[in-house]
Amino acid sequence: MSLSIVTALVRNLITVPTAVLRSRAAKDAEVLALRHENAVTRRQVARLRYQPADRIWLAALSRLIPRDRWLQVFTVTPTTLLRRHRQLVARK
Repeated sequence: MSLSIVTALVRNLITVPTAVLRSRAAKDAEVLALRHENAVTRRQVARLRYQPADRIWLAALSRLIPRDRWLQVFTVTPTTLLRRHRQLVARK
């Protein structure tokens, strides 16, 4: 338990300087993306399904957020889409 707390503290200490050095537009876009995903999640009951407007909004925000932050911000990444496509092809 104490090791996990120490690990979390060290990880936070490492990420603080990167958060300070990022541009304000990237931070704002990340916050908007997270808020939008929370709104989408709240509307869903069983399975998360993005509507076309949701996809457009998240695609626009993805241009403002640095690519190395995508894994922390977006629930669906390009690797997720490729994996799902491979599974679909394998089933067929």
